[in-house]
Parts: sequence; structure tokens; C-alpha cells
Amino acid sequence: MPPVRRCPPPLAATRRRADRIEVVMHRSGPALDRSVPALLVKVGRYPQHHGGVGALRTLGRGGVPVHAVVENRLTPAALCRYTGGRFVRPSTGFEQPADLADALLAIGRSIGRRSVAVATDDEAALLLAEHADRLAEWFLLPPVPAGLPRRLADKDGLHRLCLEHGVPTPLSRAPTDRAGLLATGRELGYPLVLKNLEAWTRLRAPAVHHTTVVRDERELLAAFPADTVPSVLVQEYLPPEQAEDWITHLYCPADGSEPLVFTARKIRSWPPDAGVTTRARALENPPLAEQAREFCRRVGYRGVADLDWRLDRRDGRYKLVDFNPRTGAQFRLFETEDGVDVVRALHLDLTGRPVPRRARQRARAYTVGQLDLPSAAVWAWRERRLPPELLPRRSTERAWFCLDDPVPALAESVLFGGSVAQRLASPVRRTASGDRRARRG
Repeated sequence: MPPVRRCPPPLAATRRRADRIEVVMHRSGPALDRSVPALLVKVGRYPQHHGGVGALRTLGRGGVPVHAVVENRLTPAALCRYTGGRFVRPSTGFEQPADLADALLAIGRSIGRRSVAVATDDEAALLLAEHADRLAEWFLLPPVPAGLPRRLADKDGLHRLCLEHGVPTPLSRAPTDRAGLLATGRELGYPLVLKNLEAWTRLRAPAVHHTTVVRDERELLAAFPADTVPSVLVQEYLPPEQAEDWITHLYCPADGSEPLVFTARKIRSWPPDAGVTTRARALENPPLAEQAREFCRRVGYRGVADLDWRLDRRDGRYKLVDFNPRTGAQFRLFETEDGVDVVRALHLDLTGRPVPRRARQRARAYTVGQLDLPSAAVWAWRERRLPPELLPRRSTERAWFCLDDPVPALAESVLFGGSVAQRLASPVRRTASGDRRARRG
């Protein structure tokens, strides 16, 4: 008889504890249909995406076979313990959408069963909606109107929809030339917010790397030194001292019945005031939930959505800033007392199981630790005092680390450390290159 291999006591104890946690999560969550797999769909290169890992965990803990499109086999999503099939399909956004749809169909045939498709970026959401007729052979999809996700993801299209349906939104313009850009700055006044206008151009020819605030006309012209103006939205700036950032995540059922809506207060983001959420707290906000619910009903939206709002204290109105027609990165902040989040709601609905409508959401907090630290430091420097909610509470959902699936957090720490080192080294390389050119001259 071969000798019995034993794990060292600390590792064995950790595994037993993780297994107990997993069992509790399975018992407390909804009864998902384990015979229907799911596929995480993405377009573009962003391996450090905590929302994708969250989707793998929330479905995998419910016993659903969950697969993922990944850039390579060493990304956090590929190393998640709940990932079944890892389909290495790196993309850039320059591909033809029809070719991307063909790749998804090949993945669907490889899985061998119709799967629930979960989009984690705007381009993936547009791809699924606009090619739904073909993709329906292998994927279960919400019956959203084919062109609606594109209008909602387009910043100017969203602005027009808000005006059409009476939803408050910041003043916005989409200038097409340099004269219009300067005129917009003088009309709206500085500071101004710059955003990439459309989903696909965000990858192919981004106007800005991320949402950017310019303080005066000089900064505006420096952002666009060429005569042509790229695909950009110029938006009214709502100052942080006179505003509050709020989030609504929701699931609109396929039959058009009442959506499941969650609300939260955004506390910090990175980059500050304009980037991804790094700390947030789930708070019941019935007026905002009803406003989000009514807007989705009017435009006929179906599926998962992530909406960003800003409460303008100057007029007391919640203004819709962004509408992401897909799963938001911080969706795991939100969960009902029965363990339903928007990704689980998607799977429940598309497999014919009931979804709670006005279920009470759990009081939770959310943090992306490695990004929240610099954000908190900037906040403390500005305000000259300690930032709120600096330490995590017991109810805090961490974006990366959890006991039952620790490897993605380790992979993220390596990738994050490499990104920081690369940024720190860039000025040194530029200086050295300049010195070499000077010596040759």
C-alpha cells in the first residue's frame, strides 16, 4: 500500500475552514440550476478585473459550472478555484464583432450545453446584444433590444435618452471639432469632465485613458494637441464638496416585470473623483432605486446594469452620470438577505427560476484594498484629516481576498506590483534615453 500523503497541519486547517465557509455559502444562497453552465465574456485586455473573479465565485459557490474567457492561464480569473473551462482568447477590440461572435460560438460548442453569458465590459455587452440571434444557439441571453445597449453605453446617447425621459443628468456636449471643443468649455465653464464617447473607440482610439477632469482651457487644449478632436464627451463638473456619489446595480427580468435594484454610496474611487470604485457602502435609498427602476422601464432595458449617479446638493436631484449595460466590477457589494446578487439573479431568471423583486439588501461594505490605499491617502492630504471607513468592517466584501479562493489575490498582487514597478521605471527610462540622445548629439 502506498504511503498516505498528509498536508501540513496549518494548510489542512485552512482548507477545512474554507470548506466550511463554502458549505455555509451554498446553504445560504439561492437554489441555482446546476445543470446550466455560465460563461464569463470579455473583450479587451484587462486581466486585473475583480468583477470577473467575483462573478466566477458567486456562481461557482452555488454549484454552477462556470467558464471564463481569459487573456492567458495566469490571470486571476484563470486561477480562480471556481473556474471550470479556461478559454484563452485574448482580444484587443480591433477585431470585427462578427469574428468575436464566431469565437463565442466555438466556445459554446466546446462547452456542449447552452450557457448563461455574463458580460463584464461594455463591448462584450454590445456584442451579445447585437449578435443575439446567432449566439442564442449556445447562449441564454436577456431579450434586450439589440441597439439599446449601444445607446446606453454611448455617453452622448445616454444624455439624449435622459433628456427624452426626463431623467436628471449633468450638462454634456459631444464636440466634433476644435472650435466646438473651445465653445463647449466656455459654455459649460471650468472645470470640465472628459470621457470616452463610445464603447469600441474606448479600446481602438481612446480620447482619454480614463475619466479626466481639466481645470482650464490650457489643460483642455493640452489634452487634444492635434487639430482634430477625438471621440469625446465634455460634461459639466459637479464639485465633490457639493455632491455625493451613488451607485445602483439592478437586474431587469426577461419578462419585463419589476427589477431587483440595489443602492449604495460611493465613498472613494481611483483615480480620485473620477475612477473605479475602491470603497462603497450598501445603503437603502428608495427614491433613487425607484428612479433607476423607472428609467429602465421606460427605455425597455433587460438584464444586468450598473448605473452611476451624483446627488447635486445645489438642486437636490440625483443625476445619472453613467449607464453600464453589464455587470459592474463591484457588484458583490450587493446581496439580498437570501443571498441573491445581480449575477445570480441573471442565472435564476434565464433558467426559469423566480427572482426576488423588492427583497431587503444586506448592509455591507466593499473595498478594493490595493487601490483604496492611495485613494485614502489623497483624500487625507486634501482634507487634512483621516478618511472615513479606513478600516474594513466585519461585513466588508473584499474584491480579491477570500479564504476559500486565495490564489487570485496572490496573482493580483504580482500583477499589481509589476504595474507599479513599470510606472516607477518609466521616468527613469525616459531620462536615460534622453541622456543617450544628448551624448550622441
